[in-house]
Amino acid sequence: MAGIKHTASRGYDIIGDIHGCANTLAMLLEQMGYSMVNGVYQHRRRQAVFIGDIIDRGPRIREALHLVRNMVERGSARIVMGNHEYNALGYCTRARAGSGKTWLREHNPRHDRLIRETLEQFEAYPHEWNDFLEWFYTIPLFIEEEDFRAVHACWDDELIQKFKQVQGGACIDEDFLHASAAIESFAGQVMDTLLRGTDLRLPQGMKITGRDGYVREFFRTKFWADNPHTYADVVFQPDPLPPEVAGRVLSEDERKQLISYPLDAPPVFVGHYWMDSEPAPLKSNVACIDFSAVKYGRLVAYRMDGERELSPDKFVWVNVARDHKDSPDYPTSEDSVAR
Repeated sequence: MAGIKHTASRGYDIIGDIHGCANTLAMLLEQMGYSMVNGVYQHRRRQAVFIGDIIDRGPRIREALHLVRNMVERGSARIVMGNHEYNALGYCTRARAGSGKTWLREHNPRHDRLIRETLEQFEAYPHEWNDFLEWFYTIPLFIEEEDFRAVHACWDDELIQKFKQVQGGACIDEDFLHASAAIESFAGQVMDTLLRGTDLRLPQGMKITGRDGYVREFFRTKFWADNPHTYADVVFQPDPLPPEVAGRVLSEDERKQLISYPLDAPPVFVGHYWMDSEPAPLKSNVACIDFSAVKYGRLVAYRMDGERELSPDKFVWVNVARDHKDSPDYPTSEDSVAR
């Protein structure tokens, strides 16, 4: 009948950062009722939504990319871009003449390490890798539906609305990629905020060394904090702030740098943040679904059915267990947990 919304009867399964854990992804999909039809996972009434970061770090990056892309092209899934797909585009794209650089993303030891597994696993398939790089341009930065939103790290409504006006949609092109290499530019701010999140500078002279060994002068912040007063009220990252810093009162200038996500806005889903707690909403309309699958955590999904208030009972996951016979992507049936 005319006028009936097709989305009303379709559920969505928003799936966290995969990072090459293709076996675990297959197990999670099957646990949620997806089955292989002509070589592609499908569900009769639901659609998967991947939150980005399909590549890097894990043991089956090539397999994960094929699985996800096949689902997207068949229509059984949608996807938003993660910072690792964006990083790969920059790493593999030569800078333009006169820029003073060889590559858009510098080939330094840290960047080399982050993409090493991806390039090694595609070493025998260079044409495939180039094809996936072209496909990355077709991945939107965000999904905005009437009843939910998805973005890899941060929903900044002002930036997103301006981006749609500038780009005429939700995808970047090669010109935007090149422009984003300048972090202070509009393109740079879009990619940094939406794909990496918001941050605040630490007090003068202070640095934090993360569990990954990277030394930071900034800390990641919540984009949904309501009326925060201290650093502890806004910090959102795996590495805690020292107690004397966490209790520091936010200055007026720092408070102005923060953004918030209104309670009356549609539920929004993000990945990116390496959560290690029991899966649950961060706020009634905000959920992170990245639970460190590739670091022997959980590959998590949220089963969205149009509700305005998110529920802990809608999370499902597969635990990733260590096993000497395989790599991190080695779940065992007794470690599979569903709700």
